[in-house]
Amino acid sequence: MTRHGKNCTAGAVYTYHEKKKDTAASGYGTQNVRLSRDAIKDFDCCCLSLQPCKDPVVTPDGYLYEKEAILEYILHQKKEIARQMKAYEKQKNEKKAEMAELSKAAKESKVKNFLDKELSIVSKPLNPFDRKEGDSQPGPSNEDKVKQLPSFWIPSLTPEAKTKVVQKPDKCVYCPMSGKPLKLKDLIPVHFTPVDASVDRVGLINRQDRYVCAVTRDMLGNSVPCAVLRPSGSVVTLECVEKLIKKDMVDPVNGEKLTDKDIIVLQRGGTGFAGSGIELEAKKSRPVMQA
Repeated sequence: MTRHGKNCTAGAVYTYHEKKKDTAASGYGTQNVRLSRDAIKDFDCCCLSLQPCKDPVVTPDGYLYEKEAILEYILHQKKEIARQMKAYEKQKNEKKAEMAELSKAAKESKVKNFLDKELSIVSKPLNPFDRKEGDSQPGPSNEDKVKQLPSFWIPSLTPEAKTKVVQKPDKCVYCPMSGKPLKLKDLIPVHFTPVDASVDRVGLINRQDRYVCAVTRDMLGNSVPCAVLRPSGSVVTLECVEKLIKKDMVDPVNGEKLTDKDIIVLQRGGTGFAGSGIELEAKKSRPVMQA
């Protein structure tokens, strides 16, 4: 293919490159873009703020959060649940009052109909030819005509917009990443082991390699699977867990006994390579033009 082969418009074939170029320019069709390394969250960053954690905590599912951010999220969710619960109780009371009014009106209507029938009873026979102006005419009444009238386009017969029904809210707070119930007591403090303890936090953030394994001193990163030990909150590599810790099931930092639930695998953000097993493709759905 020549240098300007892709820009050639005199060909009789609609090439794949021309089709992709026209699709991107037209604004129609679904677009797929592969994410680069810059769009991937680091393993020590908060899942809400996407910034390196100053006081990290981890959920039982392995999602890392900044303590301040996750507490603010839980507080916001509880306030929202309280607001929805208040609206639900208000709707419930309004519906209860409406049902009481309808019941009261139905009783009054029955009493009125009974009194009207009692007053209409006469002891002498009536002459059918002597009709007063207020007497009802035989045949279907006006109310029956209104019920049978199918003219829904008449403004007086247009159905009114009903108020939105508020469902009873769920009082449980859910994790923003896993979608599972989350409680404050489930959050476990995490203690990362820095590469150099003499470097302050600002200098540590500017580094690419910030933390190491608490046991083997191996460098931690998105390409290294790691886990959090619940008793001490230390972060170690999964290789260390499989080869050293699982033999005795003892926390090497504080010496406490471990169970399988005490070893929490930390969720990583991927490495940018397809072999990491992380979905790194972004998809944008747009309108489709059909011939």
